[in-house]
Amino acid sequence: MAEDTDQILRAILTDVLGLAPGQAASFEADTGLFGHLPELDSMAVAGLLTEMEDRLGIMIDDDEIDGEMLETYGGLLGFAETKTREAKNAQA
Repeated sequence: MAEDTDQILRAILTDVLGLAPGQAASFEADTGLFGHLPELDSMAVAGLLTEMEDRLGIMIDDDEIDGEMLETYGGLLGFAETKTREAKNAQA
C-alpha cells in the first residue's frame, strides 16, 4: 500500500502543480517542496490537499496542516501514508 500511496502522491503533485513529466518521479525523501518548488505556493497547497483527500480517500483536518508536513517530499509522503492507514483502519 505504501508504494501505491507514493505513486499516487507523485501523480497528484505532477497534476496539481503542473510539473514536467517525470519531475516528481525523481523526488527523494529530502527533496524540498514548500519554499523550494515555485509551483507549490500557498494557493497551490489547498488544491494539493483537496486532491490528496479525493485520490487517497482521506480526510485532512486544518489543524493537521503545518510547514513541516509540506517541507519535504518524505514529510508529505509520511503524512499521506499515515492518513491512508488511518482511513483503512476506520473502514475495517
